[in-house]
Amino acid sequence: MDKLFAARLFAVRARPYLATALFALHVVESRHVPTMAVDRYWRCYVSPLFVRRTPVEELAGIWVHEVSHLLRDHHGRGDRIARERDLNGPRARLLMNIAADCEINDDVFGDGLPMPEDVVTPDSLGLPSGELMEDYVGRIGLGSGTWRFAWLDCGSGADGLDREWELGPDGADGLSEQQRDAVRFRVAQAVKGRPGDTPKAWKRWAEEVFHAPQPWRDLLGAAVRSAAAASGAGDDYSYGRPSRRSAGVPGVVLPSLRRQPPRVTVIVDTSGSVSDAELGGALLEVAAIARAVGGRRDLVTVMSCDAAASTVHPLCSAEGIPLMGGGGTDLRTGFTRALRTAPRPDVIVVLTDGQTPWPEQAPPCRTVVGLFSRSASGHGSWIEHDPDYEPDAPPDWARVVTIG
Repeated sequence: MDKLFAARLFAVRARPYLATALFALHVVESRHVPTMAVDRYWRCYVSPLFVRRTPVEELAGIWVHEVSHLLRDHHGRGDRIARERDLNGPRARLLMNIAADCEINDDVFGDGLPMPEDVVTPDSLGLPSGELMEDYVGRIGLGSGTWRFAWLDCGSGADGLDREWELGPDGADGLSEQQRDAVRFRVAQAVKGRPGDTPKAWKRWAEEVFHAPQPWRDLLGAAVRSAAAASGAGDDYSYGRPSRRSAGVPGVVLPSLRRQPPRVTVIVDTSGSVSDAELGGALLEVAAIARAVGGRRDLVTVMSCDAAASTVHPLCSAEGIPLMGGGGTDLRTGFTRALRTAPRPDVIVVLTDGQTPWPEQAPPCRTVVGLFSRSASGHGSWIEHDPDYEPDAPPDWARVVTIG
């Protein structure tokens, strides 16, 4: 224990913004874990043999590694991935553990914390760095390249799957949900208070913590998922698996209807009536929309539009999307541009204040409108010189969610 706690102090000196989280972990000695592991209740299970044979400096990095799983909510995200992609069982959870390690190990090691030889990194798997757990799950397969990490077990705190050796929700010294949220908030405050010397991934995480989930955000995500899962969205014919009806037409091979991941185009209203705060909120919603369709950023494109539509940008990271505009508003040009894009989107999401004319006819795809609340944005009226003006409501063929 003395060596383990000395390593924790070493970790606090190297990553002072994580001090609250590091001291919140309760240590449980366990001979069932290969190294160190955490459960979702902020207990840290430690192998005595592993502590004895590991240098203090490397133990410090593993302290930071394990607490990063909990701060990034890898257990909750692992549960969502399992539900959305039907990934269950130990093999799938190993895949999630590897993906979660790839997300955090870029930031854990270096700058005073040496990297162990057998640590999992995106480079060791031939993958790009700087992506999220959800992205890596889709890129990693349980082949010969990943079975060398079969020993890896960071506990349910890394993938959401409870282990037999964990104490569970009724065990001693676990943190309640409110206590866990308090720790995350304190760490986010510490990250935002250290400008300039904190990794970008931690800064993005802290920004998301300060924007707590709101009911309308859940509604927007549900609306996007519903549109993406609707009949016709992402459907296409494929000869990869012939239709069963081919048996009734001898000599003819009929294609079967296969569901493909839906493509989503997000049109962001950048007219002069939309505030800078609303544009910043729109970028947060773009990231949430990507998660709502299973984390496939390659299937989400973003377009800014005032009276004219700008270039369509693929979603790499929300922070890098240029939102250009500032003039009048006519989102009809955005709809036209989106529908002319090849391949055509299955779902169009519009983030706007509503001060725009709408297409007369419904587009040939599902449409979700995120409507900025005027009271939430601080605007007293729709048009400064005409307080009695009210724009036309979004058409009936669109699913409307009020934002704010």
